[in-house]
Amino acid sequence: MLESQIRSDRVSTSSESVHSQRWQRELGRTAERVGQAPRFRSSGKVVRATGLVLEVVGLRIPLGSGCSIELDRSGASEPDYAEAQVVGFTGERLFLMPLEEVSGLTPGARVFPLGGNGARRFPLGEQLLGRVLDGSGRPLDGGPGLDFTESDGLSATPFNPLNRTPIREQIDVGVRTINGLLSVGRGQRLGLFAGSGVGKSVLLGMMARYTSADVIVVGLIGERGREVKDFIDNILGEDGRRRAVVVAAPADTSALQRLQGAAYATRIAEHFRDAGKSVLLIMDSLTRYAMAQREIALAIGEPPATKGYPPSVFAQLPVLVERAGNGENGGSITAFYTVLAEGDDQQDPIADAARAILDGHIVLSRGLAESGHYPAIDIEASVSRAMSAIVDDNHQRQAQRLKQLFSRYQRNRDLISVGAYSPGHDPELDQAVQRYPYIEQFLQQRMSERADIHSSITALNALIPTAQPSGAGE
Repeated sequence: MLESQIRSDRVSTSSESVHSQRWQRELGRTAERVGQAPRFRSSGKVVRATGLVLEVVGLRIPLGSGCSIELDRSGASEPDYAEAQVVGFTGERLFLMPLEEVSGLTPGARVFPLGGNGARRFPLGEQLLGRVLDGSGRPLDGGPGLDFTESDGLSATPFNPLNRTPIREQIDVGVRTINGLLSVGRGQRLGLFAGSGVGKSVLLGMMARYTSADVIVVGLIGERGREVKDFIDNILGEDGRRRAVVVAAPADTSALQRLQGAAYATRIAEHFRDAGKSVLLIMDSLTRYAMAQREIALAIGEPPATKGYPPSVFAQLPVLVERAGNGENGGSITAFYTVLAEGDDQQDPIADAARAILDGHIVLSRGLAESGHYPAIDIEASVSRAMSAIVDDNHQRQAQRLKQLFSRYQRNRDLISVGAYSPGHDPELDQAVQRYPYIEQFLQQRMSERADIHSSITALNALIPTAQPSGAGE
């Protein structure tokens, strides 16, 4: 009886083991089939399209996330997709703004988040040198695709201002007037204030070509498409392009693409700065960036304030500009932001806001440009706030003396031109009249001519050999 019971238990255990193994095999096959099946994708749908903004329901993703919108192109066998970004929300509705053309959009079109939570990544690193990209990181130069192994988002890393290295060293920009009279320090941020057609693109190209910086990052934001190609081929040239990255978001791209292009150019510069390199960042232009932000803010219902600019525009300007500057490991971003003075109005709200948050400004004069004086830098209206910390006392006095003579001549220009000036009555004016032709020669420079710091200071010393300390002889 006992042996029979033992045999029965053994048979039962063996049967359970076989049954368990069979179930494990079936579960393994099922898990494999599930793993090969398409993953579930949460999606929303477009319920309204007004102007630049699309309203979407059914999605809960963070502000600033990327989305993919399904389009119904006529004649296409499969649906096409356009990228968009979340720019606002109200209640359960998201406000999206497309990054590209959305022809073929239909009511109820499906919207999918990009990646896990819609976060987008952009290529970075040495692979970008010599390349021309759009605001989304796609090549525009017909070159090979980019590797996303080294990539990141566009958001700025919080930077403790006390950890920034002070501006102590002058950077060579290859322009005599700037090197000699408006010296720029590594990590300084300056505005280039100019109306249209006064030579700002040529001046930027000279600085990009002749600078001593390790890497040049150029952001062409909101400019004409023809100017983009002209800047790359004729102004930047082969020498400048080899160590440069160009991010182009021309005027015909969406407002969001222009904002993204400025942020991407800044992120590239940050990447090279964090690697310990000296970076020259050229942003043309800060005004177009502000206009793009205005388009978006007004489209989602933000009320206009100063001259039609909503408050968010003036909040975003310092967020972008403060990302430049010196790092903690010896790297630096020296930035030039062009500011368009519409109608040559230096009190334009964007120009006024930029002047307050930058470390100096260089003003280009239409009068000088019309007289054939290039670069058309108005040295009386321009200032570098960091110059006193990066040049020696003699250089500072020489520059101050030249500005005094130039200013004295300009104030008496009308008297001189009508013949009412007679020498011997004002020694200061006599010296200004005597030196003025040489001062004009010092201030002018051909596009093909490079003037490094040493040659600029040598020319300044030769021009003003009798500079005295401030207050001497009084």
